[in-house]
Amino acid sequence: MLGKLLRRKNVTLGLLALLMLMTAGFADAVEQDVKTAVDMTWMLLGGFLVFWMQAGFALVEAGFTRAKNAVNIIAKNLMDFSLGCPFYFAVGYGVMFGASKLGLFGASGFFLNGVTEMWDIGFFFFQAMFAATAATIVSGAMAERTQFKAYLFYTIFISAFIYPVVGHWIWGGGWLAEAGFLDFAGSTVVHSVGGWAALVGAIFLGPRIGKYTADGRSKPIPGHNIPLAALGVFILWFGWFGFNGGSTVAATNANIAIVLVTTTLAASAGACGALFFSWIRFGKPDVSMALNGVLAGLVAITAPTYDVSAASSLIIGLIGGVLVVASVEFIDKVLHIDDPVGAVSVHGVCGVWGTLALGLFAEAQYGNGVNGLFFGGGLTQLIAQLKGIVAVFVWVALTSSIVFAIAKYLIGLRVEREAELKGLDLSEHGQEAYAGFEIYSNE
Repeated sequence: MLGKLLRRKNVTLGLLALLMLMTAGFADAVEQDVKTAVDMTWMLLGGFLVFWMQAGFALVEAGFTRAKNAVNIIAKNLMDFSLGCPFYFAVGYGVMFGASKLGLFGASGFFLNGVTEMWDIGFFFFQAMFAATAATIVSGAMAERTQFKAYLFYTIFISAFIYPVVGHWIWGGGWLAEAGFLDFAGSTVVHSVGGWAALVGAIFLGPRIGKYTADGRSKPIPGHNIPLAALGVFILWFGWFGFNGGSTVAATNANIAIVLVTTTLAASAGACGALFFSWIRFGKPDVSMALNGVLAGLVAITAPTYDVSAASSLIIGLIGGVLVVASVEFIDKVLHIDDPVGAVSVHGVCGVWGTLALGLFAEAQYGNGVNGLFFGGGLTQLIAQLKGIVAVFVWVALTSSIVFAIAKYLIGLRVEREAELKGLDLSEHGQEAYAGFEIYSNE
């Protein structure tokens, strides 16, 4: 009798143990499913916010340029996304994240062929928003004198090839990643690529009519709507929380906290740096410079946001704000390169500064676990950052020059003089942004 009871007890305990194991396994599976769903939602939300930045870029560029070109600005910002996204889907994503060939480019995943996991498809969506950002940066520096068809032509190449190759080098497991180069959310991958392409485009085009006098003095050509530009900057600032924060691609990554804090502080410091430096430099607190200072701080913190402290982010943003004012003036008055919105200074120059800042201010207690020069890490990370900066500049300058040269001789790059004086809205699109108002030339 006792033996029978013991056997029954053992069976009961065994069944109970099995049930507990099954329950634990089920709970683990549910926990993993919930984690995946939460992380996916955060990544997609980040993509939504980055897409919203297209509106910010459109408003900033429209506000900082003349009323007679506002329709053209909107058209370019609409179409560099609408045209660039399908080409990134067809070619760019595969070049960026496909199976690596010698660490130089990817060679699989074109048209998302073979990409079947929902997570990977969601990741494509997130990355497509970044590709669109790199393309749209170019628009501002080439504003008010570029043929619309030439801009569309260039958009295809930056979305399908120029940007994705750099992305593969750094985010796709390519040679720069192997060399230790770090760029969390794209100071170099996105912003310097767009900024250097913008520089090449502005050089190829030459300055706007009336921008420089016969003796080489720079004449200001004010934007027509600073409130519109300010709204664009606030939209961009908001979208940047998805740009930087979303780059964790995981809501369950606690480092989101430092990313969002450093992003906010750097933007704020950038505005302060630009405003107060312009006040000292020009005698008045220049609000347009302060607006660009916000963007300078944001661009600068985009690479190191995951690896630096809140205090360091203030320094990085502040220097970015000062740097953008000095750079805008140098590019305009010394180099005589006409960049109507300061895109080269904001994205190219401050992208370089932010990338270098990681090699200076990184702390091992954050993100990637590396120390920069100022925190006992020596020159190793700084040298890796410098290599990446130079390599990306050479690549973008070379490929952009080829594309713009082809565009210039095959389809025409710059509009005719009469079209520029009339304004691209009417000459290129047959529309006005402000119908009923008379828009004057300021030759």
